[in-house]
Amino acid sequence: MELKTGCKLVIRSVNEDGRKFRPSDWIERISTTMATFGKDNRLHYSNDVRPSMVDGEKCLLVENSVKETNPTAFEYIMAFVHANRLQMSQVCETKIVEVDETQDAKVS
Repeated sequence: MELKTGCKLVIRSVNEDGRKFRPSDWIERISTTMATFGKDNRLHYSNDVRPSMVDGEKCLLVENSVKETNPTAFEYIMAFVHANRLQMSQVCETKIVEVDETQDAKVS
């Protein structure tokens, strides 16, 4: 799969043949390897590799930037995905900013 700039990989807990992948906590295990403990003594997931809900299903989100910032982690995740034949897709989000014309008119 060719990775597009600005997109995220969405890795599902489902094999290519449609079976649920076990162990069910694999997402947390991988996410925890890149997490840190904050000053509040709580675990904080990285913005680059984290668990997330996508269409009501827990998935692993991986930012494309990880390929450059942490190639070892990226290679490990991709090897895990391929070895376990997990379903993977890309999500490319576009942020839309609405302009309030009445607000612009009020600014002098």
